[in-house]
Amino acid sequence: MWRIGIAQIDIAIGQRDRNYKKAASWMENFFTPSELPTVIVLPEIWDVGYAIEEGEKFADPHGEQARNFLGGLAKKYGVWFAGGSVLAKTEAGIVNRAQVINPAGELVSEYDKVHLVPLMDEDQYLTAGSKMGTFMLDDIKAGCVICYDIRFCEWLRAYALAGSKILFISAEWPKIRIDHWKSLLKARAIENMVYIVACNRVGNSKDTLFGGASMVIDPWGEILYEGGEGEEGYFIEVDPEKVQPIRDHLQVFRMRRPELYSGLCE
Repeated sequence: MWRIGIAQIDIAIGQRDRNYKKAASWMENFFTPSELPTVIVLPEIWDVGYAIEEGEKFADPHGEQARNFLGGLAKKYGVWFAGGSVLAKTEAGIVNRAQVINPAGELVSEYDKVHLVPLMDEDQYLTAGSKMGTFMLDDIKAGCVICYDIRFCEWLRAYALAGSKILFISAEWPKIRIDHWKSLLKARAIENMVYIVACNRVGNSKDTLFGGASMVIDPWGEILYEGGEGEEGYFIEVDPEKVQPIRDHLQVFRMRRPELYSGLCE
């Protein structure tokens, strides 16, 4: 069993110190010790908010500052952080980078958002990633994706085929399309027989209202937790060992016909 903490918070644009204090305050207010290993999930670009057009000004070189900050919290509370992306400056450009940090405060994995949102001009301001974000939670394989990625069913299917039992999703998803968010998350859980752990931000930025509705969904598609529209925190237990029996029972992966799909969807 694992315990998952969803940090559904508001984010201040360009105010890194304020957002760091918000994350630290969330841990102080909501965290309680447990014998179960615990993973905390933050929203997309939780460090500086959706300031992509000012990436050169606000981006954290290689995400190092955020990594050190979360590493300190991880050691203090003895938890993992999985997901919660930051605006990171790299040699290739500005990226939207999810970080995975273990209870020793060490960075164990990072994932740069692969699918950039043209409606938000992300493709103009950011550099897309090109690698899957899988990692090991002790002996459990898991993965990170970010927001718009969930619209690409084949990308999340690739994580499932690679053995991921939990997918952590960080987002800044607007309220106006929150029904899409809920439907897509449930579909991704059902079709891949995987736990979906999704943390969305709340509040307003640049005339956009973000919808919250963070969710934890089990491999059968049952909603175990759904957040509201305001700031909140919630902890829930999940059992990754339930995943493989469901996959064995339904046999979807075994019955795939990839030789027929190849070239049809390009």
